[in-house]
Amino acid sequence: MSFKPTSFWLTALAAPVFATPLLATADTTLSLPNEATVGVEVVEELTFESNQTRLNDILLHPTQATNASHSLPEYCVIVGSAQLVDERIRVTTQEATCIETHDADSNIFTGEFSASAYDQDGQYAIACESTPCTLSPGQTFLLTLDQAVEIEELDNPSEELNQQRREADGEGIANPVPREEAVPD
Repeated sequence: MSFKPTSFWLTALAAPVFATPLLATADTTLSLPNEATVGVEVVEELTFESNQTRLNDILLHPTQATNASHSLPEYCVIVGSAQLVDERIRVTTQEATCIETHDADSNIFTGEFSASAYDQDGQYAIACESTPCTLSPGQTFLLTLDQAVEIEELDNPSEELNQQRREADGEGIANPVPREEAVPD
């Protein structure tokens, strides 16, 4: 998976979620059933200029939505594309990266995320409310999964290093504890 470098990427990862939690199974798999719905919004404003009908590599992040059946982890970014058809914006997604935190530990998930956008009124695609047609942060809509999502956890080198430090408990190079003496031998 590749993301275009953008200052908004980290902002998207920092967006909180307030809906029903996503299922994370004991074998560290992020799971959502087929046709599950999650609330999202765009990270930055998208505007369709005249003669422009498609925008690729758009970034979405989770947000609270009244009719959502599930939620994504607190820190998540979804990559997709938007297409303008008959004064409605069709949003489809391809992949997602999510970080699920548990106190000092975190799980990182990156994988395929195939979903389509529905407006809060339940209709396919989002109605244009202005000219030119624009989607703005804060404008919530629902993504409905086109297929079940099963994303395996990625290795987290930072978590492994932290675990080594906790296990060292002050012994060795992983987590040295300063001596009480000011001058080493």
